[in-house]
Amino acid sequence: MTALVTAAPLLLAAAGVVHPRHLTAATAGHWAGLHIVLLPVFPLLVLGLVVPVWGRPRRDAEGALTMCSWAGCLCFAAYYSGLDAVAGISAGTVVDHGVHGVAGRLFATGDALGRTGVYGLAVASLATCAVLWRRHGARVLPGAVVLFAACWSFVDSHIFWPKGVFTMLGFAVAFALLTVAASRPAEEAREPGRANS
Repeated sequence: MTALVTAAPLLLAAAGVVHPRHLTAATAGHWAGLHIVLLPVFPLLVLGLVVPVWGRPRRDAEGALTMCSWAGCLCFAAYYSGLDAVAGISAGTVVDHGVHGVAGRLFATGDALGRTGVYGLAVASLATCAVLWRRHGARVLPGAVVLFAACWSFVDSHIFWPKGVFTMLGFAVAFALLTVAASRPAEEAREPGRANS
């Protein structure tokens, strides 16, 4: 499971290393092409939140938190894909074809879409960590701390080197830690004497 949840952030980190720093006529073709390749990868980032809480939601607080996590994941997948399409593919294409005065507007729209997606990811992260806390207790704290730091950094880093690359590596570490924390059955992970909730 660890490979499944870390594959997308590691791929995005690798892509960030070769991502052009600026969109210019010289980099536009590479810029658009890279974002076309990454279009199906960005939504897969949410696997790190979906996999540890996989299963049919119960009809209780934990189930409500799981549904909240799923909703946040859907928000991220939809809106961050919008950023990729608008500020990545579209902006790169218009600059590559010599269209002037449009890229700035596309970036503004893409940034708004991306922020909405990242806020959805942050909500999903909080809800997922709350579910895992209820199931596994304090053992989820290291992964949660790294995850929240990565979400905070992601708001303005995208995958650009260096901050964005380290943000993606942070997601990979967080998802691995959370998956390992959730790998034992809930009964084994609970502290002795802790009441079931």
